[in-house]
Amino acid sequence: EECRPRALPFMPPGRFRSSVRQARWGVDTCPIGVADSRGYGWAISKYLAEAGCKVLVGTWPVVLGGFQKALDKGFGDDAKLTNGESMKIEQVYPLDLAFSNEQEIPPKVLQNKYYAGLSGFDIRSVAAKAHAEHGKIDFLVHSVANGPEVTKPLLQTSRQGYLAASSASAYSMISMVQEFGPYMSPGGGVISISYIAAETAIPGYGGGMSSAKAQLESDTRTLAFEAGREWGIRVNTISAGPLKSRAASAIGKGLGSEKGHIDFSIDYMKHNAPLSDMELSSDDVGAAALSLLAPQLSRAITGVTLYVDNGMHAMGLALDSEAFADSPTFKHYKDKISPKP
Repeated sequence: EECRPRALPFMPPGRFRSSVRQARWGVDTCPIGVADSRGYGWAISKYLAEAGCKVLVGTWPVVLGGFQKALDKGFGDDAKLTNGESMKIEQVYPLDLAFSNEQEIPPKVLQNKYYAGLSGFDIRSVAAKAHAEHGKIDFLVHSVANGPEVTKPLLQTSRQGYLAASSASAYSMISMVQEFGPYMSPGGGVISISYIAAETAIPGYGGGMSSAKAQLESDTRTLAFEAGREWGIRVNTISAGPLKSRAASAIGKGLGSEKGHIDFSIDYMKHNAPLSDMELSSDDVGAAALSLLAPQLSRAITGVTLYVDNGMHAMGLALDSEAFADSPTFKHYKDKISPKP
């Protein structure tokens, strides 16, 4: 239950919601990578819906069937907005970010059972369809990461596994901006989700995924310049702390421990982050994403990596390190728990 979104801690003021709707020509937003109600993509969608946005979603065909069934059944409290209504997803597009255009799709993919009967699930086709059916896209969200060899150390990662991680987790962002950019409103925003492994060594987060996140953050800065000059849109990324999402829960499971890599990461953050007693929620990233996307709040902010991790990125030493077990300074802070807000 800890991985599910809480009730929204605040409602954006009515005046702000109205100004977003009036200033953004209908505010269509397209989060890519939403497949359930447990991850950051869902929380971002929920905050954008709370602010009055029309939400369009792109979902990987492999999980599309299950997600569509869950949508039809309803997500209950996970979808509830502060006005008591449930978040409405206007449309779900099948989308595989491994393919920028139809020409890149190999025949064997079309023969796969998950892709049976589907067409136009490449990035270019989905961007064109979203624009044709809903007009200008104001906000674009890249909430996708996948590395087939993520449990392998970098020294054991194959070229194929490394390139697959980069393709799905980093280049897909470039391709999205390439294809959606011409259909976006000037002043609109693009965000992606990164991780601290982009800049520090995180054992257990392997398979080239740390490299892919570093690429994502570097590309964010370059895309901020190029897409800003080309279409007047802003590009930022959020370096989020560990969340027990469906995808993250699969990392390191069954490797000699009942806990997965994400469980250890969450415990580590609780023991060592500056805000030690505040459990990180997907809502924290959802609220931060809204602040980066809405031009009323961040029209001059682009090319930024925003940390939403209870301050964990700022720490150079671990308070629970055995090497400092007898340090009076460390003992002092280990006994201090930051007050809950």
